[in-house]
Amino acid sequence: MQRRRIIQWGAASLAAPAFLAQAQSFPSKPIKLIIAFPAGGPTDITMRALADNASKILGQPVIVENKPGAGGTLPAQALQTSPADGYTVAQIPLGVFRLPYTTKINWDPVKDISYVLNVTGYAFGLVVPADSPLKTWTHFVAWAKANPGKLSYGSTGTMTSPHLTMELIAQQLGLELLHVPYKGSADLMQSILGGQIMAAADSTGFAPQVEAGKLRVLNTWGAERLAKFPDAPTLKELGLNLVQNSPFGIGAPKGTPDAVVKRLHDAFKQAMEQESYRTALARYDMVPMYMSTSEYKKFAEDTFAREKALVEKLGLAKPV
Repeated sequence: MQRRRIIQWGAASLAAPAFLAQAQSFPSKPIKLIIAFPAGGPTDITMRALADNASKILGQPVIVENKPGAGGTLPAQALQTSPADGYTVAQIPLGVFRLPYTTKINWDPVKDISYVLNVTGYAFGLVVPADSPLKTWTHFVAWAKANPGKLSYGSTGTMTSPHLTMELIAQQLGLELLHVPYKGSADLMQSILGGQIMAAADSTGFAPQVEAGKLRVLNTWGAERLAKFPDAPTLKELGLNLVQNSPFGIGAPKGTPDAVVKRLHDAFKQAMEQESYRTALARYDMVPMYMSTSEYKKFAEDTFAREKALVEKLGLAKPV
């Protein structure tokens, strides 16, 4: 027994310098950051600003790869087959925590991701074309009640926060809406501007179209009105006890060494604090929303439990 302990201690002491050397030399090549939505949308633009800042801090390029679809969960799935060396990291949208309740998967969103840090969250709202007869939220609700299943709205994907929030609203008000999913904000905006759908639930990537007079905001989903759209009421002001800001951050593969996670955390936290990132966020009414590695892991655990209740409430859970 004593001999075995000596051997184990010797092996550990030999491994420690190698581990330390790996952490100290990280990164020695480019890092890939996979994001969940297409190029040109709010997520893409803000995460590219963050990646550019982090590249300068880390001394290696942080290359953004867009992997849209599946309700924003493809980057997290990609982590399950990536080496745990810190060279592949991914955006973790809120939809990741709903995935096991709606789809059969062989991994756990809490246990099988190394959480690095949370970086921001979205400002959401509902828009209609500027020439729509649905001038206000009251008109929207009245038309939906008079035409069950005919009022079409688009979102950035099935089981995303915009989709589920609209379904919660519909459930609370007794509405039957027609949901049309898209891969991201860019596709969604093309569709509503082209007249394929009547409304769009999205993050404020719709702001340029509103400012150009092409779309109208019926409501926003934060705790307070957005400074950019002061005339648009919040859901709470409309009598719906809902606030949605959908925090998201960055994760790495399970088993990524703690020292590498810390190096990533420190670099991305510093990148968050730079003015270029804050300016990119402000363009979409987003703000830095920092959570440390431990705080983000706790957030993942709590959200995983909360999303189970939401999916079950909406009757969207997969059959057992």
